[in-house]
Amino acid sequence: MNRATFRFYAELNDFLAPERRARDIVYRFLVPGPVKDAIESLGVPHTEVELVLINGESSDFRRVLADGDRVSVYPVFEAFDIRPLVRVRPEPLRETRFLLDGHLGRLARYLRMLGFDSACNRGAGDEELARGSAVEHRILLTRDRGLLKRREVTHGYWVRETGARKQLREVVERFDLAGCLRPFTRCLRCNAPLRAAANDEFLRCDGCGGVYWSGPHHRRMLAMVEELR
Repeated sequence: MNRATFRFYAELNDFLAPERRARDIVYRFLVPGPVKDAIESLGVPHTEVELVLINGESSDFRRVLADGDRVSVYPVFEAFDIRPLVRVRPEPLRETRFLLDGHLGRLARYLRMLGFDSACNRGAGDEELARGSAVEHRILLTRDRGLLKRREVTHGYWVRETGARKQLREVVERFDLAGCLRPFTRCLRCNAPLRAAANDEFLRCDGCGGVYWSGPHHRRMLAMVEELR
């Protein structure tokens, strides 16, 4: 029986059973296969992984495990540019365009409030979401771990929190977004950009025709934005 030793770092431990967190895990296998398959069989979606070191060398997901390999697996480093080291994907995705599954509709509205392109189709199935994420080069946000293990998905994140306000803070912190907020530039309903109306007292959406103006609700949202900043 072949054996490889895995160690997962930081929030990747969220996907592991408590007794496996922050410690070496012995992975046994008969037939050598890609390191990606081993990582996911241990419970960690490949979309959560940014850097894989095998015996101290940066490797891509296709690297075939060998007996005695030591594998270190790291999450996405949003606050640091580690592109010279990363080999798990052809190229990193740093443009913050999101695709959210239908259960995260309120989070999508909050992200649009902050100015981020956040598509959300409540009726989309897993296959459509996975394909849309790949074709449109969007980061897939979901509470479904299995969805993130689909082969087509290259960039995604499993949202840990359950409440929308807490989810928003989680995503802003996870993707280091606080410094690039552009609040009130996207329609909360359809995600299209907003433009100033003729008298500059209103914002109009060219997508769905919605009209926005400053009021009590706007002031509450502005307070949220300032809190996140």
